[in-house]
Amino acid sequence: MTHQIQVLTVEGSKMEVFVFEPEGKGPFPGLVQCMHIPVGHTGIENDEFTLKTAKRYQDNGYVVVVPFIFHWWPKSAGIEIKRDEFRDDWTKLDLDASFNLISGMENVDSERIGIFGHCWGGRVSWLGAGTNSKYKACAVFYGGRIKKTMGENNPPAIDLAPNIKCPVIGFFGNKDQNPSPEDVNDYSRALTDGGVEHEFIRYDYAGHAFQSFKIEEKYSEDASEDAWTKVLDFYSEKKIKDSLIFRIKREEVPRGLGACHTYCQKRG
Repeated sequence: MTHQIQVLTVEGSKMEVFVFEPEGKGPFPGLVQCMHIPVGHTGIENDEFTLKTAKRYQDNGYVVVVPFIFHWWPKSAGIEIKRDEFRDDWTKLDLDASFNLISGMENVDSERIGIFGHCWGGRVSWLGAGTNSKYKACAVFYGGRIKKTMGENNPPAIDLAPNIKCPVIGFFGNKDQNPSPEDVNDYSRALTDGGVEHEFIRYDYAGHAFQSFKIEEKYSEDASEDAWTKVLDFYSEKKIKDSLIFRIKREEVPRGLGACHTYCQKRG
């Protein structure tokens, strides 16, 4: 898997950032990928889902940066500690550093940068869009805990909805309980009240983590591939991907993500 690792210093703490770049000179659109917490909290290098997701975007012509947002704790620390002590103000610093990194890359168009994440990362992508008006698009995949406060003196992430200045797309399973369908209704209401353009896609037959190909009991190939098609179209329509739509031929993609064959189609 082709990527490099850069190390940024955030408030005196070293943060690894995994960087995926397509072949060619660009300028390419950019994406900040917000990682989820299972497995990945021990190091991005251990998280096949996060790595292969970034690689698939890379194969579709995006520069992707994945900051290790759990650098505030030892990699060996338990997931419960990181979940309980997680702070949005610390995470904003991580996201700002990552945005500055990707927007300053010579092969990236700084006017075409989006943010996305799954699960825990879905909440973080909402946080990023709500604290940085320079993002051009935001994708939230089954992000839970958006209504919760994380860290003393921080507002619940949902309260940042009026600050989001880019379109938002969300993907959710109606069998999920975190977020529940009622939570998703509240997310949509907050965005509507804040005047934020958004579209939520809900799958009646899917639950949480339906794109997690590593978890057989949760993975839904139909929902996952439909979400891939829709999110790539969304980025294209919002000018993140400019005038090219890249498609994945499903028969050549290993179950879930993996390597892929692509072709492109000019938009009229």
